[in-house]
Amino acid sequence: MPRIREAKARKVIGRKIVRGKEYVYEYYTLPLNLYLPKSLVEKWGTDFIIEIDEDTGLIVIRPKKHYTERGLKPPI
Repeated sequence: MPRIREAKARKVIGRKIVRGKEYVYEYYTLPLNLYLPKSLVEKWGTDFIIEIDEDTGLIVIRPKKHYTERGLKPPI
């Protein structure tokens, strides 16, 4: 039986200095240090549902908006 929980993506701004020049980049992360592509957050928003199956070690991340667009009820 998988554990199901809601999570909100967090925007992280990184800075790195290479040879005197500063580079700024941004990415999104969920709890458990799960990184999300920026395009995924731009398309679906920041609300996600995480399903963790401890028996198989499988983690499934689905956008919450995915359920509402299809008229389905989220499992939570």
